[in-house]
Amino acid sequence: MPKFSVKVCIMALATALSLSSCKSEYEALLKGDDVDAKYAAAFDYFNHGKYSKAAQLFESMAMLTNGTERDDTVQYYWGLSNYRYKDYYTAEANFANFLNHYPSSPFAPEAAFLRIDCLYRSTHRYELDQVPTINAINTISQYLIENPGSTHSDVCFKMLNELNARLDRKAYENAKLYFKMEDYKASRVAFRNILKDDADNIYREQILYYIAKSSYKYAQLSVESKQKDRYMTFVDDYYNFIGEYPDSPYKKELDLLYRRAQKALGHYSGTEEDLEAKEKDFARESQKLLKQSEN
Repeated sequence: MPKFSVKVCIMALATALSLSSCKSEYEALLKGDDVDAKYAAAFDYFNHGKYSKAAQLFESMAMLTNGTERDDTVQYYWGLSNYRYKDYYTAEANFANFLNHYPSSPFAPEAAFLRIDCLYRSTHRYELDQVPTINAINTISQYLIENPGSTHSDVCFKMLNELNARLDRKAYENAKLYFKMEDYKASRVAFRNILKDDADNIYREQILYYIAKSSYKYAQLSVESKQKDRYMTFVDDYYNFIGEYPDSPYKKELDLLYRRAQKALGHYSGTEEDLEAKEKDFARESQKLLKQSEN
């Protein structure tokens, strides 16, 4: 066997033995009852960025330091180690338990913020379940009430704005599904319910647009005997929209639908050719805007 191969084998064996020794040493420390050794080692691992090992050591000390001066420190750093390891679910439980048992600890203010940061980081994008988002919003709001002068206030308000926007979009997209499925009656009801629950939804303009368009489509597809009342509903929705958003980019389209509704109701004084010309102008403008957006 060539000499370099023997050397490589020896080095590999030495490395394996060293790793095995370190592993055995850590496992012995983890299973042992030497609090001082555990405490020192846990902080050493923490300070060197080995948060998973630090968390396990702090956890193994939790019962041993219970009732001692080190207790809140161990409990806090147990949570902080999990937080730094990005195990936000476990860290949130750690911090919640810590705050319940040590509300007067000097670590409590930071633990309270880190807990809500864990909740924020555990939320999902708008398409998925929003229960974690609602829980995070409630907890962040309570934190701001209890800590009005917190140095974390600005961050918390940014979290709230983002999470509330996510809920707004969830509601908006859910309602829009009815419109896409051409269930215009359900679409109008769903969009109106959004504003009933949250008048300040960030998609208010689009919601009022879809309410009007849904009522027009519903009237248009109705049997003749029911069209008059349903076109009148659209007229109300149209005026609601332009009353709030007179300069909206959606206004031109709704203006055309309004003229169509007025014609159906016998209130339009223009000609069919005039209507068709306006619709062609609108179609050309829409195509132009679409091409610009694609470029």
